[in-house]
Amino acid sequence: MDKRFLRQLGLRKHNAGTSTGLESTNSGKYIRSVSPVDGEWIGSVSKTSAEEYEAVVAKATAAFHVWRQIPAPKRGEIVRQYGEELRKYKDPLGRLVSYEMGKSLQEGWGEVQEMIDICDFAVGLSRQLYGLSMHSERPKHRMYEQWHALGPVGIISAFNFPVAVWSWNAMVALVCGDVCIWKPSEKAPLCGVACQHILQRVLEANDIPEGVSCIINGDYRVGEFLTKDRRIPLVSATGSTRMGKIVGGTVAGRLGRSLLELGGNNAIIVTPSADLKIVLTGALFGAVGTAGQRCTSTRRLIVHKSIFEEVKKSLAGAYAQLRIGDPLDERNHVGPLIDQGAVDNYLHAIERIKAEGGKMVVEGGVLSGPGFESGCYVRPCIAEVTNDMAIVQHETFAPILYLIKYDTLEEAVALQNGVPQGLSSAIMTDSVREAEYFLSVNGSDCGIANVNIGTSGAEIGGAFGGEKETGGGRESGSDAWKAYMRRQTNTINYSREIPLAQGIKFDF
Repeated sequence: MDKRFLRQLGLRKHNAGTSTGLESTNSGKYIRSVSPVDGEWIGSVSKTSAEEYEAVVAKATAAFHVWRQIPAPKRGEIVRQYGEELRKYKDPLGRLVSYEMGKSLQEGWGEVQEMIDICDFAVGLSRQLYGLSMHSERPKHRMYEQWHALGPVGIISAFNFPVAVWSWNAMVALVCGDVCIWKPSEKAPLCGVACQHILQRVLEANDIPEGVSCIINGDYRVGEFLTKDRRIPLVSATGSTRMGKIVGGTVAGRLGRSLLELGGNNAIIVTPSADLKIVLTGALFGAVGTAGQRCTSTRRLIVHKSIFEEVKKSLAGAYAQLRIGDPLDERNHVGPLIDQGAVDNYLHAIERIKAEGGKMVVEGGVLSGPGFESGCYVRPCIAEVTNDMAIVQHETFAPILYLIKYDTLEEAVALQNGVPQGLSSAIMTDSVREAEYFLSVNGSDCGIANVNIGTSGAEIGGAFGGEKETGGGRESGSDAWKAYMRRQTNTINYSREIPLAQGIKFDF
């Protein structure tokens, strides 16, 4: 495989990492990055020690006192320049994402495009960090609110979006005046190093302190440095619900803030009036895109009984046409799972489906032979199940699609909502009444609810996140920026008196 993209990004087989920005560090302990595409070792990144972490926080804190003084539109200019650099490196960085994580090349390029898009969004946001002006009940008083930077923000990202989700947090936090300490997934550490290298060059060219953006590497123990640290006012963490409960509880225990983007168990409701061509396209990409390793992946297809058999047959035919293989080959639809642990979870889920009475519509399995030497390639599968099965109630990060039958729309919505997670949802219908019911207070309980598009794929302009065991956080667009700032209410008295609120008298 041609790996010129690694050289274009300045990556070598041995990478010490950049825990404190431009300065390389080397703890003597390494994370090995192995590609699920071909099983080859890509490179190694130095694990961050406790002593190095302390140096990172000191550097970030010092940088924060400088960065927050820079006017927000000027901070936006730095982010704009980063977006321009990402445009230059879109091809090699997208290829790295595809090779290190395993998603298709189109999705790798798409992830870098998300980074570019959030940079553009953040540049505009840098001139729109608005506060409200309120009328005071006291004469000759003015009352308003303003927003101030929080401080060093900790970002813990997951392997499935190794660069985009960091940028959703970091670019918004940066224009808000915060500095960022990023712990990339230990399963895709080189993506983090590459992004950091590009950003540090922008900071250096503008004489901005390198501690504005820092990176630390390691497993959950390094993540605990951030979650337990009272100097980190906000920790944004993306990952499993299990991880989120630990992070949320730890951060809450020190009365810090957490922004949690956790598991999804997303469903598409298919009504009798739905356009089946749209259904097939939306469900297929939602279920097999990124090999089912998106938090917004379509896990459940809830289909009306009158069209259930037709949809099942059409899906089985579409699955037979899927091309599985090297994700850097644009002809392939599905790449590998991230590692052997993910493969084991996939196989266990299939065992549970059968043990609980599910019926396989399209059989799964691990692929072997030429092109599949890494052992991480699996066959996307479909199972006919009921929503109350224990395995269906859990998120399996793999290309397994559950087919569930329903009778009435109310029943379908109850099934859609009848799982612990609440991230993304969709309905396929040509009925305005059905669509509006789905979007109403009686409808989907998810943070994202779509009509005639799938559950997967979100634009950066809208706030991204979910409810229930998905964590309740919101990232990216809309007013998600408020999570990265502290609100301050101000009242100014320009009279010669000092009247008290609520008409209280205090004479002496």
